[in-house]
Formats: sequence, C-alpha cells, structure tokens
Amino acid sequence: MALSEQYIESDDLHPIDLVEHIAEHHDWEFDRIADDQIAMAVTGQWRTYSITLAWSAFDETLRLICTFEMEPPEGRMGDLYDLLNRVNDMCWAGSFTWWGEQKMMVYRYGLVLAGEQVAGPEQVDTMISAAVMACERFYPAFQLVTWADRSPADALQVAIAEAYGRA
Repeated sequence: MALSEQYIESDDLHPIDLVEHIAEHHDWEFDRIADDQIAMAVTGQWRTYSITLAWSAFDETLRLICTFEMEPPEGRMGDLYDLLNRVNDMCWAGSFTWWGEQKMMVYRYGLVLAGEQVAGPEQVDTMISAAVMACERFYPAFQLVTWADRSPADALQVAIAEAYGRA
C-alpha cells in the first residue's frame, strides 16, 4: 500500500501530524515535543541520526534538521570547513553546517508551503529519507578528514567511491 493511501485527504492535516504518522509507519522512535515540533531517531548504516521537524506558520515552512555528534580535533577544523563547502556543492536539496558549540554536524532543509499549500506524505517521507541519505553518503568523508588526516578532496573521493562500491 502506498504511503498516501493510508491518509485521508484533508487540508486540515497539520504537517507535524503527518510526520508523526510517517514515523509510526516506519516504526521510528519519536517524541512530539510540541504541537509544531517532533523529534525522532532514524538508524542508518553508519549511526542513528536525530531528526527534528518543526512547522513555522509565520513563514509557512516545514523545517528539518538531521544531526549527529562529532568531536573533531581543533587542528582539523580548517579542513572540515573546506570539506563542508565541497559537500554542500554536491547537495541540491539541503545543506550541512557545523554547530561547534553543540559539537554536531547538521543537515538542514526547509520545505516552503506558502499560500496554504499542503505537503503530501510521500513528499515529507522523501524529505526525511533524503536527509538520512545525505548524512550516510558524506559521513565517511567527515570521519576521514577529522580522524584519518585525509585531505578534503581525497576524503570526498574515497567516501563517494565506497558508497558506490557497497551492495
């Protein structure tokens, strides 16, 4: 059964209600933090990612952040920032940023639903899946730059080659 077939078409369905149903469908752990915000844990190949989605009625945007902890050595920060620029050049929907104070790598994306648009379940599910896939794709490069002293260009090539080489 398609994901959309599980939902009654309704313009009154709050975006976070939709996300909650998707989390239940996938059997992800989640916590409805507020009416406009939900947090969940999604397990990938490399690690479990913390994903938070929040609805902003002010700018009619469904905001997603997908995070994972990192503690890069101070001496590797320049290369990590270089790698972030290279990675973001390869990301068309969303981008990575480093939150140093929290020691977290963050993937962010905002789905603008201006004019009272309604997000469909496949659209939101794809948004979440794309965030996890981006983190999974580039996680090895972040690790190679911070812990294996690889150059950003080399780490990115190795990470992409390994990703294509897995079955």
